Amino acid sequence: MAAHLLLLLYHHRPVTTVFSVLILLSTSYGDDGNKEYRACKKNFSCGVFPNLSYPFWGGDRPEFCGHKGFELKCEKDQFPIIDSEELKFRLSGLDQPSRVMTLQLENPTDYICPTKILANSSTSSDIHVFGYGLNLQNLNLLYNCTVSSSTLQKNRISNCSGSSFYGSDNDLLKISSWLNQTQCGLIIKIPFPVASFDRLTGDRADLERVLAEKFSVSYNYDEGPSICDACMASRGICGANMSDPRREFLCLCRDHPYSFVCKGNSWNVGRKVRIAVGASLATFIIMFIAFFFWYRHKKRQYVSFVSRSITSAPSSMENMEKLSRYNGVHLFSYEELEEATNNFDETRELGDGGFGTVYYGKLPDGREVAVKRLYENNYKRLEQFLNEVNILTRLHHQNLVLLYGCSSRSSRELVLVYEYIPNGTVSDHLHGKRAMPGELTFPTRMNIAIETASALAYLHASDIVHRDVKTNNILLDNNFCVKVADFGLSRLFPINATHVSTAPQGTPGYVDPEYHQCYQLTDKSDVYSFGVVLMELISSMPAVDISRHRHEINLSTMAINKIQSNALNELVDPSLGFESDYSARKMICAVAELAFQCLQSAKEMRPSMERVVEILKDIQSRDYSAEKAEVIDIPSDDVALFKSGLIHP
Repeated sequence: MAAHLLLLLYHHRPVTTVFSVLILLSTSYGDDGNKEYRACKKNFSCGVFPNLSYPFWGGDRPEFCGHKGFELKCEKDQFPIIDSEELKFRLSGLDQPSRVMTLQLENPTDYICPTKILANSSTSSDIHVFGYGLNLQNLNLLYNCTVSSSTLQKNRISNCSGSSFYGSDNDLLKISSWLNQTQCGLIIKIPFPVASFDRLTGDRADLERVLAEKFSVSYNYDEGPSICDACMASRGICGANMSDPRREFLCLCRDHPYSFVCKGNSWNVGRKVRIAVGASLATFIIMFIAFFFWYRHKKRQYVSFVSRSITSAPSSMENMEKLSRYNGVHLFSYEELEEATNNFDETRELGDGGFGTVYYGKLPDGREVAVKRLYENNYKRLEQFLNEVNILTRLHHQNLVLLYGCSSRSSRELVLVYEYIPNGTVSDHLHGKRAMPGELTFPTRMNIAIETASALAYLHASDIVHRDVKTNNILLDNNFCVKVADFGLSRLFPINATHVSTAPQGTPGYVDPEYHQCYQLTDKSDVYSFGVVLMELISSMPAVDISRHRHEINLSTMAINKIQSNALNELVDPSLGFESDYSARKMICAVAELAFQCLQSAKEMRPSMERVVEILKDIQSRDYSAEKAEVIDIPSDDVALFKSGLIHP
């Protein structure tokens, strides 16, 4: 089984992703008590650079996760910008292990003959975190100087107003005496490759081209790299102390911040216990979900239809082939049905019952179909398959689902093809996924009851007992017209037989108690199940609900108790107007009385389905507005429970 689970996990990759998340959550349970530590623990991306870490910060990474000189302005799919006072550079290359970055001055034209003062004349720009090598020095741009310098005539910046010059740090050392006597409106220092200096001629365009060149610099932190390395070696995260104006280095630890290193292991016993519990819980969930998929896989793992079904019941299969010739049952190839359902795509599942899964499909001629794929091709499933085909091919009623065909004898699976009914089941609309307050009005529910009863009366007249009458097997089209479905359990009665002895089958909450006790199936078993359906239509409650009181888990039991205690109002769906509408109240009471008779323990006390249809039509057609309101009195010892006079025993 373990091998099956591993194989299923591989094929269900979305599930594997969920498992991975659960494992990560379990191992991190109780982890990272320090919020700064949590925020800085993961690397971040900025522009084209992924996996950035200290000293860089910016974008969605908090300021306390980096050094004050390494803020990055992030732009999607672009090289980020790094500021140093008034200078802006594009970070076009980065080697974090070697602490080397490649920069390019952003908008160099802004620094050639600037139109506004970018800094006081007494200050100069520099990036203090840059470590200049022998290949790099500062290029000094001097603007609006008060005295012309013969020493710097060849380095004059042309086309600038006033006296403007450029020179290296060495040039300025040579004319330091001149600078002491001269005031310049602005001095800007820009890192500059030494090899490019000789190419400068003073031409403005030439100066712009040179300033736009890329250059590499090393970078260090204020306290040096060894301190951050020591912090990370102690399982800490390098950051900054935001409470200090100088934003000095701070080692962020799992539980508490320290100055340089994290002291000791902060994984205490309590945390280890929480992680162990979380990991165990995640493992249990993983195994449970894996078992679910394994079970589902086994459930749908069919054996060969040819090798099993035909050999186990060849005469039955021959009968089905005869049915196809004499009753017009269309035989579909398995390939046709695979194409119609997109290889039985799980997203097309309409329902998953006790005998098979139903899929939505579309035939080449444009017909929409419901394709029922039976579980396991054993003899029992084959019997139910043939039974449903046999019954549906001989029945024609507007309120019975239409069978289009089935799989052929050569098919490797048992498949039935029905007309597609698009509006779900009565159960869906009463208390399921389609339930909406006020959508199913009482007149609509009366039509559903009458059409369902008419279909069952037709079956009984054809010597057929459905045996699985329930709201899940009553389909609705877009006009809320009924189509009764699922005849896998149906039984064809021999002529003149009063009953058939068979083991009880059906759905809990709907099974006739006398059938359950005596193993004698009659058409009155369907009448009992229909009584439960009537109570569902009145109450909008499911037939079985284990969340109700133990004496009210079965709706049939609760309904009988409420009626006998004169508390029908506690059972009726408030949206049906039982308290406010006299006509609705009289009709609901009459339907409840009919349901009560259908739910009698002794089958002789129950009406026939033909009589049920007559009573329902009478209830629907009667003019209650002309009648005087009557008080309902329910004597506990009388089968005729209501004084309305609509129904007599």
